[in-house]
Amino acid sequence: MTLSKTLAGFGVLALVIQLSVAGDNSDTNNQAVTPSLPNGISSGDTTQTSTVLWTRSAITGDVRFQVKGGDGVVLDNTVTVKNPLKPIKIDVDHLASGEKYTYKVTGLDGQSLKGTFKTAAEPNSDEGLSFGVSGDWRGELAPYPAIKNVDSKSLDFFVKLGDTIYADIASPAVPTGQARTLAEYRTKHQEVYASHTGINSFADLQKDVSIFSTIDDHEVINDFAGGTAAANDPRFSTTTGLVNQTALYKNGLQAFVEYNAIKNKRNPFTGDNLTDGRPDLYRSQRYGSIAGVYILDARSFRNQELPGVGNITDPAQIGSFIARSFDAGKTNTRTMLGQKQMAQLKADLLAAQNDGIIWKFVVLPEPIQNMGVLGASDRYEGYASERSELLGFIDEQAIKNVVFIAADIHGTVINDLTYQRREDVLKALVTSGNPLTAPQRMTSAFEITTGSVAFDPAFGDAVTRLLAFVPGGQTVLDQLLASVNVNNLDEFKQLPKTVKNTAMQALIDQQLSNLGYTPIGLQDNNLIKAKLKQGSNAALFSFGWTRFDIVPESHTLKITTYGIEPYTVQNLADNSAEVISRKPEIVSQLLVSPQY
Repeated sequence: MTLSKTLAGFGVLALVIQLSVAGDNSDTNNQAVTPSLPNGISSGDTTQTSTVLWTRSAITGDVRFQVKGGDGVVLDNTVTVKNPLKPIKIDVDHLASGEKYTYKVTGLDGQSLKGTFKTAAEPNSDEGLSFGVSGDWRGELAPYPAIKNVDSKSLDFFVKLGDTIYADIASPAVPTGQARTLAEYRTKHQEVYASHTGINSFADLQKDVSIFSTIDDHEVINDFAGGTAAANDPRFSTTTGLVNQTALYKNGLQAFVEYNAIKNKRNPFTGDNLTDGRPDLYRSQRYGSIAGVYILDARSFRNQELPGVGNITDPAQIGSFIARSFDAGKTNTRTMLGQKQMAQLKADLLAAQNDGIIWKFVVLPEPIQNMGVLGASDRYEGYASERSELLGFIDEQAIKNVVFIAADIHGTVINDLTYQRREDVLKALVTSGNPLTAPQRMTSAFEITTGSVAFDPAFGDAVTRLLAFVPGGQTVLDQLLASVNVNNLDEFKQLPKTVKNTAMQALIDQQLSNLGYTPIGLQDNNLIKAKLKQGSNAALFSFGWTRFDIVPESHTLKITTYGIEPYTVQNLADNSAEVISRKPEIVSQLLVSPQY
């Protein structure tokens, strides 16, 4: 369970703002939408030769799609709309690699929207690459000023990295709370992609850059594990099959696939009860010889999470949790990705290394870096045996320049990746009874988490609030307050953001040190050559997004995280103009040289 999700249970998320959302067409001057196409247009899952075009029509009838490239018209076709709440898509094939295309979508009222997309570069291309990533946005916190500086025309693609709705949190669209029917899930997506106060941030972003999308948990329900028995989770109202076979999962995934410009792919029937016929959200795409991108589904096939640590200062509880996360005393069966997806990722990473692909980006909704035991059961740390398998594979196969990109925790943390081999942990349990005595192995891979587009509270505020509720947490909180000479959380909140980030990073580093993990940041070693140009390796009190640029010729990777001051539903209600006017600024910028 992530820190911010836990806070929802303590009544932090009680207020909503009564904005007009579904079918809001009041801003006819907004060029990203029209009255008949209120959610704008999008392209997605773009390859070297194909893309998917998307829109939603508020009127039934025929919608026209036109695509034009350097050689003229590529496509001119119509799609019939039968249900105004169900978006429509069209596949476009036979495109040229590395080319920019324009497209136009004309609605039933005769008004048109225009956009652009760029196909992936041909295999031997050495041109640069630019893309953006963010995740985690709630409908009642629209219109999302944190992404208003995304210059989509300068990007090759943008990744929406999970929690694209919060189906389990009340909002104006579904004020009763948890969405259950397909209609309610569709309404939650419509809320996100509608205009708010005359602004449609996602329509502005998506019309001129191709999108990749995947889920986390809130597309269905908080902290669900698709590969566990439905009988183990009473929220799914069934006692047969797996969670990923239930009506709630199917409704959530259907609405997600409908409201994003992605191909509707399903896993083949091979006799695997975990994956047969389930949605296949794994995406793999290369960009010339410069990069490969691998987008994962870390929810649909994972086993049930372990119980969390009750007292985060109790060494016995910590040791027990880590031992269980390595499947101590059992066969190595716990998984977050499922065997099929893990095998595909390994094969793609190894092929990329063998083919000379320089950068490999593994896009994973939950962090893989070590962040300590607080909330670890929901992250890859709670599946440490499989985590060790994946990082060990990258290490042992000498796969270079692997960058993990995650979201979910609602803040930016940059760290290198170490792991313990499972056999070392099991040996340590026999010899000392303490899994922490097993050695940590350094890899050349590292991870950056990106902040939320809009989730209140941000990571830093979530941690400070949560510490007041968990056993042993007050001691840790007192240490934090003492480090900046304040008496309470109200005083802490008034401190400058840079001071809060530094204090919170030091607090996390202390917890990491206690567990034998490396501190936040990329260590100065022979495996990773990095230089922090601006800000810090932890940006924990912001809403925002992250941009990745691979510089031509040098192939240096520039990672720039943008952020705004977080806001609440009440802030929007009190002064929406002030919130909307907030400008994203650089909160962290890192340069990383490739290893050859």
